[in-house]
Amino acid sequence: MAFKPLHDRVLVRRVESDEKTKGGLIIPDSAKEKPAEGIVVACGEGARKDSGELIEMAVSAGDKILFGKWSGTEVTVDGEELLIMKESDILGIIEDDAAAKAA
Repeated sequence: MAFKPLHDRVLVRRVESDEKTKGGLIIPDSAKEKPAEGIVVACGEGARKDSGELIEMAVSAGDKILFGKWSGTEVTVDGEELLIMKESDILGIIEDDAAAKAA
């Protein structure tokens, strides 16, 4: 990929949601909401304090994240629809079950 976000911005690939509800009902495309989960594709270096000191990013490429419903700006990079957002728009990192149980 030939795109690197600047400062505290993050490039995210949406993760598609299930097509069925827990009860087994199939959700048609017209009723689906855009997923609020994604995988971090690339990160900037981080924000800077007034003193110029770098504040490191809390997320890194490959992290699965949860973000707000209206977060980010849709962009097309190398023919792929992605989102670019500030790190502050990210609500949290989703850990897989195996890693959460090990901790």
